[in-house]
Amino acid sequence: MAPRRRVNRKTSIQSRDISPPASDLSALSEAPPEADNGKSNDKDSCPACPTQVHKTRPGEKDTWIQCDKCKIWFHWLCVGEGGDPEALQKWFCQTCREADTTLKPTPRPPARKSSRKRTQLDYANLHAGIDPTTVDGSKWVGIIETKPIKSDNFRRLKGSEVNADWLEQDTEALKEPIVIENPDGLGMRMPDKDFTVATVAEIVGPQVPVEVIDVASQSNSPNWNLQKWSEYYSQPAESRDKIRNVISLEFSNTPLADKVSPPRIVKELDWVEKFWPTNKKGPGQLWPKVQMYCLMGVARAWTDWHVDFAGSSVYYHIFRGSKIFYFIRPTPANLAAYERWSGTDLQTNTWLGDLVDEVVKVQLVEGNTMIIPTGWIHAVYTPIDSLVFGGNFLHSWNIGTQLRVREIEIATHVPKKFRFPLFTRLCWYAGEKYLRDLKAREDFPSRVLDSLADLADFLVAESRIIEARHGPGTPTEAARKDSKDAVPVDKVKDASALARELRWRVRNARGLTSGDEGTSKPAKRGGSVVVGTSSTNGIKRKRESVDVGEPEESENGRQIFRHWQRKKWEREESLPKKSETKVRRRRRPTATNGEGEELQPWLKDAIDLDDEMDQSPEHAHDEAVVETTTEIIVKVRRVQQDTSGEVLERQRVERRVEVYKWPNSGQNLEEVVSSEQKPLDTDAVSLQEDRTNINGDNREEPHESHPDPPEMIIKDEDQDEAKAGDTSMAVDVPA
Repeated sequence: MAPRRRVNRKTSIQSRDISPPASDLSALSEAPPEADNGKSNDKDSCPACPTQVHKTRPGEKDTWIQCDKCKIWFHWLCVGEGGDPEALQKWFCQTCREADTTLKPTPRPPARKSSRKRTQLDYANLHAGIDPTTVDGSKWVGIIETKPIKSDNFRRLKGSEVNADWLEQDTEALKEPIVIENPDGLGMRMPDKDFTVATVAEIVGPQVPVEVIDVASQSNSPNWNLQKWSEYYSQPAESRDKIRNVISLEFSNTPLADKVSPPRIVKELDWVEKFWPTNKKGPGQLWPKVQMYCLMGVARAWTDWHVDFAGSSVYYHIFRGSKIFYFIRPTPANLAAYERWSGTDLQTNTWLGDLVDEVVKVQLVEGNTMIIPTGWIHAVYTPIDSLVFGGNFLHSWNIGTQLRVREIEIATHVPKKFRFPLFTRLCWYAGEKYLRDLKAREDFPSRVLDSLADLADFLVAESRIIEARHGPGTPTEAARKDSKDAVPVDKVKDASALARELRWRVRNARGLTSGDEGTSKPAKRGGSVVVGTSSTNGIKRKRESVDVGEPEESENGRQIFRHWQRKKWEREESLPKKSETKVRRRRRPTATNGEGEELQPWLKDAIDLDDEMDQSPEHAHDEAVVETTTEIIVKVRRVQQDTSGEVLERQRVERRVEVYKWPNSGQNLEEVVSSEQKPLDTDAVSLQEDRTNINGDNREEPHESHPDPPEMIIKDEDQDEAKAGDTSMAVDVPA
């Protein structure tokens, strides 16, 4: 589907069309190719060009070559002195050779050959149209037929079934490919039935460059445009010189985009659709244009094993013809085998299926649509000439695998040209939007929250690269610059703070405890991990849970959220401690099985205790001396302005300790009091008076340093908290 890795050459050579582009599709190729280390020419020109720039016929491409010393790109016609640049392993420009006489162009050594017989797949002979029966034992078709390839058991769904409810209710949604045999109900738009490859060239533009793959070598064929491709495709099979394939014609911002649109579920999930700013998707602007591809392959075309860039998911509609897919599930072991195989000698002489657990075969015919989830390794065979429409999309249901595939691309040195464009910037846009949603208490399914944890960790890692200082083991200056340039300053003002706050809020939404820069530990209730409540459509909804409040501090005093500062109280005062002793009717605790059941009634509020115990005649003899100590702390601070004027926050924290003592056998209450040498409240003879005192109905309020003015409106934010004695009140002072 999307551009993928080709044979990696040590000498950087690329071809590009230097004629004016026919559409915005060539926007990314209008500048000299980007160097591996991130450097490029300052201008869209070759430094060795003469004053009168050489002429190139319209529609043709010029070949660029990069100096292996200074990493600057040149026209081969300007510096090559004849010869074939493909024959060079290393090349140095004249300036570098004059500065260092030891630098000399190095020819590429001839391919190493061995007389030892080995089993290998001869793609070149097969796809060049040579009869496989005439080739000595190198028939990949024969090899596949001898391998244990399973028929698929992927679900077949109706188009109307592929919706938000499917995501919510099907635990395997977006974990395995699905096939939609009839597109009705998918919400997808396709051209009329008479649409052909020639129509593609006419609508998009005959002179638009197109990347054509030589199936035999699985590498690009230079100097192709849509007109030339249309003429090749329309030839009879026996007249074609080679088997060729087109899998990366992206047609966003062209008239063809008006005739094609992805399935509805894709548009609902696609990060580019959801998070990339609409005002930054216009013609001439750089944005990830990967949603609309036209794939045109002739019979016997073969696309080797690959994973779509950044593990992106794919929708794939057979407009005409047929395709056969071979799938490998993206388990950790299979992805590791793919990483070992990709870009090495194994890729040319080893069937990847021999290195993994199983290969599954799926055949699609005209009218079928398939959605391929994140990270699935696949190869594709074209039995007849075919025309396909599809596209790639990143989503929030499996971010971890998307990032894992990106790591594989980096480890196997996949050129940036074949990676997901502007991937890190898109991740920042997604992170910024999800942070706003979490602040607004939007709720997400547990699978999405788990994925967001991976996204947050990735963004924190990117912010650490930006923050890194020079020194051993630190990222290079180029890496810091790349990470910094990827931050969209139009949305993200402080990348480090955003990343860490997102991680903190995701952890709290998942019901996890967190340590500073450390791993998360699940908080359990009843033996199960607490996660967010699922939403109805897997996108988001208002969360009903209580706000998580302020983050705690670690034992060493450092705050868990690195860039979050707790707002201090401006004034704090402890009121004088009050102590009193009374006589109350309270049920004497009895001995039980030792599990504390006899203490359960004592967890009730004081009023409930009075109602249950004081009014029970059978407990009249259970009188106890109650010693009560009360401590009150009052805190005041100003908070941010709002539309009503200044806002003052006042917190009154009351801590009350009650000690109950019952007399022993033969002992009276006065003896209990005298043993403690505390005066007994003589007013306690009236239970009604005692109840009034302890419930506080007529209790005298302690003197406060800042009495409430008459015009202040005091609101209790949490009545339950106030009853427990820990009260937080917001005081609105009229402006």
